[in-house]
Amino acid sequence: MLPFLVSLFILAATPPPPPLSMAVSTQKKILVVRINGQDVKQYDVAVGTKKHPTPMGTFGVRHIVWNPAWVPPKAAWSKGKQPAAPSDPNNPMKVVKLFFQEPDYYIHGTDQEDTLGAAASHGCIRMAQQDVYDLARFVMQNGGAPHDDAWYNQVINTMKPADVRLPRAVPLVIGK
Repeated sequence: MLPFLVSLFILAATPPPPPLSMAVSTQKKILVVRINGQDVKQYDVAVGTKKHPTPMGTFGVRHIVWNPAWVPPKAAWSKGKQPAAPSDPNNPMKVVKLFFQEPDYYIHGTDQEDTLGAAASHGCIRMAQQDVYDLARFVMQNGGAPHDDAWYNQVINTMKPADVRLPRAVPLVIGK
């Protein structure tokens, strides 16, 4: 009886994993989405270069911007770069960005899909445009900010920024 009680105590003392979480491997260049600790989606990504590495650690995704404008960060690499509106084809953010360390680090789309699977960004995590669209919708649906198809169609077709705040942060772990 005692081993059963000890096992029960250990199980009760261990908090359950968060229902929705994400993990990025900078070595494998993948992003994995988990529900209750089980992998449910996997995407190829581009990560930061050695000169501009993706930050490592545990973060929380709580802020999503659809049709984001791009404002060059205050960094040497972006000196002389011009801001880009949401509909500008030169906007490197593309359709959506999910902040994991505000204000400068996020998961975002790219039209340079040949860089996926490589270290190619200035620290952000890049995904194929369709993949980041699917990820952002999935995170919203399962992270407490669901919307119907009409909302997404309106956001995409108007090309105006839409700011979404999740009621609780979705954990994101970035490691090797």
